[in-house]
Amino acid sequence: MNGIDKITERIAAQTREEIAVTQEKMAKKCREIEEAYDSLAKEEYQKIVTAGAKDCELQVQRLAGAAAMESKKSILSMKQEAVDKVLELAAERICAFPQEEYISFLARLAGEAASTGTEEVVFSAKDKASVSKAVIKAANDILKKRGIQPALTVSEDTGSFTGGLIVRQGDIEVNCSVSKLIELSRDSLAGPIAEILFSD
Repeated sequence: MNGIDKITERIAAQTREEIAVTQEKMAKKCREIEEAYDSLAKEEYQKIVTAGAKDCELQVQRLAGAAAMESKKSILSMKQEAVDKVLELAAERICAFPQEEYISFLARLAGEAASTGTEEVVFSAKDKASVSKAVIKAANDILKKRGIQPALTVSEDTGSFTGGLIVRQGDIEVNCSVSKLIELSRDSLAGPIAEILFSD
């Protein structure tokens, strides 16, 4: 081997050595970068999974809350329907009182609703035919005891209600129909009725 070949060989050997060192440095640097990004990727993945789990948990809580609210609304609605049914049955029972008791009930309504004693009393068609005269007589007796002129009369008109009556003086009416009385008493009766129906 001559001198140029030796120098070329030495330069080539040094170059190979430098290339090997550079490749090793580059490989090491790539591993470091890869490890750093792998760690960052794992952290980011964990953040995404944690956030997703929290979102799912919140969604489940919202859905559970909405379901609980709907359940409460349904229960409340059913309770209100049950209370309404009891009030409806109460109205039916009042209208089905024995005749003597029903006359007394209507007479008290008319006697307490009248203020001048000269009002006319409107009955349902059924009550007008069956009990109106007896009610007017008993109501006038109540007015007499109250010290009010007892001159109530049966109206020529009939009401479209099932039971009870309306006391009328000109344009002024006191609605004592059973349905109106129950409607007016609903708020005060609903609580006790619900307590009786749903006390467990």
